Amino acid sequence: MRDSPGMTNSRGLLAMVGVCTVILVAAALYLARSVFAPMTFALFVIAMVWPLQKAMQARLPKLVALAITIVATIVIITAVASMIAWGFGRVGRYMASDAARFQLLFNQYASWLEERGIAVAGLWAEHFNMTWLLRLAQQITARVNNTLSFSIVVLIYVLLGLLEVDTAASKLREMRNAAVGKSLLAGSAETAAKLRRYMLVRSLMSIMTGILVWAFAYLTGLPLAAEWGVIAFVLNYIPFLGPFVATLFPTLFAIAQFQSWQMTLMVFAGLNLIQFVVGSYLEPRIAGRVLSISPFIVLLAVLFWTFLWGIAGAFIGVPIVIAVLTICRQYPSSQWLADLLGGERRNAPAAS
Repeated sequence: MRDSPGMTNSRGLLAMVGVCTVILVAAALYLARSVFAPMTFALFVIAMVWPLQKAMQARLPKLVALAITIVATIVIITAVASMIAWGFGRVGRYMASDAARFQLLFNQYASWLEERGIAVAGLWAEHFNMTWLLRLAQQITARVNNTLSFSIVVLIYVLLGLLEVDTAASKLREMRNAAVGKSLLAGSAETAAKLRRYMLVRSLMSIMTGILVWAFAYLTGLPLAAEWGVIAFVLNYIPFLGPFVATLFPTLFAIAQFQSWQMTLMVFAGLNLIQFVVGSYLEPRIAGRVLSISPFIVLLAVLFWTFLWGIAGAFIGVPIVIAVLTICRQYPSSQWLADLLGGERRNAPAAS
């Protein structure tokens, strides 16, 4: 039976309203990113640390348990931030201390290309030089340092949020619409569990990537081997974009260090092989089975949230998608969206 013109027009109107709603929401998230970004990170951190808080509350007063949880969170965040600052800071200082030699080598390569009729060499020598790379490294270091204020706001949200978890759960249980409250409560618990599993898998793969990059850089004689390992470990938490940066910088250093295209090619191929084996082979097979999310959606989430919130969005984009898909699975009306965007289909019930 064909749909009537009225039903077709109604569906078209609903589709237009949906598209407009998505655009308006994205614009609001972008314009108010100073509010929504730290709040989203805080919810993510609460999902990570709530099991510790809950375990502490069973043995200690609530405020004491909260203090222990906050201190543990601060220690972990400080450790990760220190690793980021140490890695990028050491690379930046290395570039600054030897900038003249890097510039000389780059000019030699540019002249060599020009002698062979490659006109683009002049353009590279003018714009893509070691001074530009030094400024880029300084900008990255400055952005890393600016995350301190962001982290403070996140910790304030986390502190207040941990105090309200039990209260929010009680309110959901006591909602007049018991079905909605039950679905939200179950969806929140399942989302938190999936996010913890996601971070566990991501952390294990990041540690493996960092160790392999360090070992490879050390064996090839590449300077700053430990720093490249730390940078690869940290950047691996950002899917797709992070591994690209973690491969690009050591390769540029290899050009200046070895002055041999064979060694540079070997470094480039070796780093890409590590990223492929860990990031494109091992991790999708582990995380895909655990989280059931499409690789295409992972890439789209990283690019979309990077556009909205920058580096913070690149990190939090995939957890947001995991949360949305998990909540969608709780309601029959949105089940189709979770099935469409998920990496694996649920087994269909057997026919009777």
